[in-house]
Amino acid sequence: MNIQQHIISNLPVFDVSTTCGEIMEFFKENTYSHIAIMEKDRFLGVFSENDMDVVSSDSKMNEYRYDLETFFVRKETSWLDVLEVFARNEANLVPILDEVERVEGYYDLTDIVAVFIDTPFFTDPGNILVVATGIKNYSFSEISQIVESNNARFLGGFITDMQNDVVQVTIKISTSNFDKVVQTFRRYNYQIIFGNSDDQFIEDLKNRSDYLDKYLNV
Repeated sequence: MNIQQHIISNLPVFDVSTTCGEIMEFFKENTYSHIAIMEKDRFLGVFSENDMDVVSSDSKMNEYRYDLETFFVRKETSWLDVLEVFARNEANLVPILDEVERVEGYYDLTDIVAVFIDTPFFTDPGNILVVATGIKNYSFSEISQIVESNNARFLGGFITDMQNDVVQVTIKISTSNFDKVVQTFRRYNYQIIFGNSDDQFIEDLKNRSDYLDKYLNV
């Protein structure tokens, strides 16, 4: 999946010698959570809008260089890994670095989530099934095998929760033999969290899933 077409190249990269007042103005005029800071044309880190309350407008960013965060992605970073960077850092803007640590542009969270929602997982017809099992027993290959052993097609899946040694996986499968698939998962000691063939579930997953809300509500 190509997300490079969503690179934003018209947003600033501030030098470490910039006054905090200039960066304050940027955050006032935009809704972004972070902005990149450079030193001698190389990436130094990102400054968070949340930290603006603890800086003075006439000071320079160099005074706060050790407060900068250092997350970024590369142009070749996969879209799933880009989403993970957004989520881990509670950001809605992530800088993209080239091979010599220059900032080539940014990814906007809204654009990347839109790419995710436009994938066949959401757009193609099929049934949604949410299963849970112990982390030690978890195997994506087994999940796929259970689906396909019942002459159903595995259309996609991703981990939607992982805590207390339990992993929860949301999968999408073809409509054929859905009940048999569910029964087989139970025989393999998977807990069935949700199983629904109604297309409305897709809208619920888009709008209310904790997994997507983690990104959309940053």
